[in-house]
Amino acid sequence: MSDKPFILTPEAKAALEAERRNLLDVQRPETIEALALARSQGDLSENADWDAARDRQAQIEARIAEIDQILFNAVTAEEAGIGAGSSKIGIGDTVTFREVASGKEATVRIVGQVGADPFANPPAVSNESPIGAALIGKEPGNTAWVESSNRYEILIVKSVR
Repeated sequence: MSDKPFILTPEAKAALEAERRNLLDVQRPETIEALALARSQGDLSENADWDAARDRQAQIEARIAEIDQILFNAVTAEEAGIGAGSSKIGIGDTVTFREVASGKEATVRIVGQVGADPFANPPAVSNESPIGAALIGKEPGNTAWVESSNRYEILIVKSVR
């Protein structure tokens, strides 16, 4: 994982901290207990419970390390200078835009590198995604060009001010 800053919304940071607490306080102790139970069953060389618990332990430890790395390198959108709160689109804003050619409208929420969720309502897109990068810094009425070469007109911005 790189040491470049991770731009996070306050919600994304809180979610990562909550996940880390759950991993440390709930899942890690459960896995340690499963390891102890599997060890008590005798021969570990052919013990599927032992293998499963070790695999789960490795997944938990890897995720804790990943979250620690993200939080260590995290900056808020405001600290990065691309947060909500100005007339320009920033991280945390919800944006409605229209594809100029077809007239089709869509709404997305701009988030940092962590927190993108295409299934959310509205979809949460990363500031580094083609659409997110095209929208950051624009204002209603501006036109944004996306890598797909489609042209989008920005209609509404709902900021989290």
